[in-house]
Amino acid sequence: MAKEIKTIGVLTSGGDAPGMNAAIRAIVRKSIGNGVNVKGIKKGYQGLLNEEIIDMEKKDVSDIIQRGGTILGTARCLEFKEEEVQAHAAEICRKHGIDGIIVIGGDGSYRGAQALARHGINTIGIPGTIDLDIACTEYTIGFDTAINTAMQAIDKVRDTSSSHERCNIIEVMGRNAGYIALWCGVANGAEDILIPEKYDFNEQNIINNIITNRKRGKTHHIIVNAEGIGHSTSMARRIEAATGIETRATILGYMQRGGNPTCKDRFYASIMGSYAADILCEGKSNRVVGYRNGEFKDFDIEEALNMHKEISEYQFKVSKVLSQ
Repeated sequence: MAKEIKTIGVLTSGGDAPGMNAAIRAIVRKSIGNGVNVKGIKKGYQGLLNEEIIDMEKKDVSDIIQRGGTILGTARCLEFKEEEVQAHAAEICRKHGIDGIIVIGGDGSYRGAQALARHGINTIGIPGTIDLDIACTEYTIGFDTAINTAMQAIDKVRDTSSSHERCNIIEVMGRNAGYIALWCGVANGAEDILIPEKYDFNEQNIINNIITNRKRGKTHHIIVNAEGIGHSTSMARRIEAATGIETRATILGYMQRGGNPTCKDRFYASIMGSYAADILCEGKSNRVVGYRNGEFKDFDIEEALNMHKEISEYQFKVSKVLSQ
């Protein structure tokens, strides 16, 4: 028999992502609509251990859907990997009458949710990360906003790169995943796209490409470099020394994690939040919400964590052809 859920908690964990507030809003309003109380847990798992827990009503999530970041705050909590800490967190949930928790975050956050489930607290995960690196889903909250933010910034760098006839290396986020770099590289018409899944660390090929393009009459050269490769500043120095062409590095950094979420991130996050609230209220646990083949679905956390995600070979090949 499914465990009756009377009160749920919601927390955001790991890196923030635009659209998290839309998910929080949906969770609160859908849960209350289902006759369930909601408590917000501030600062992720660290806030849970510190008992930074507040009651949430519908009015508490008014006018947040358009805001970036997360109103609950977020933090990383390395001590949550310890078994005794996990057991203590479950006891804190019971102390505050929390029957289940919805966790918005990435793979590391799911492992924390999985641990709480082992200790009797129903848990549901929602993919919140700009990196798009969660294998069970084709969409993660924040990715769409991040690529649009990066795309606009790269367009601006291209303008000045053209004016000064420079080579520019633009480093985008994504940790060890190259999705932001691939999407922006294609969307911005970059001459070279460097992603950790495919890069062979042969800088001579890049240098040859720059020289060939300059001989063909191209007055500037854009390289989109993924965070997982990094070292953009030192790479720029080496390229300038080898080509004689002024080369600059621009690291976009945390601007990609901020800003008003796009319509897609607001809509998808709202549906995911509502879906998570519904299945938690039904008594489901140890599940992750995802989007695949045009539908919102849920997966076992263990199954989701064991899935492997790869860059589309066709998309990568297309990016190479279009950059010529």
